[in-house]
Amino acid sequence: MSDATPAEVTQAPETGDPAIDATLRELAAVPADDLDGRLAAGEEVQRTLRGRLGDLGG
Repeated sequence: MSDATPAEVTQAPETGDPAIDATLRELAAVPADDLDGRLAAGEEVQRTLRGRLGDLGG
């Protein structure tokens, strides 16, 4: 098992979609050692992505 800690993301990637970019920024803003915060933000990113993909199904 490794003792390495996860690297902190300092800048979220830009997708060009305002809703997705906002959730990615929120995820990037959560400290690396805040697992609960990371999980919650990651779940929000997933919900947002699913919503956007659902919109494509028309």
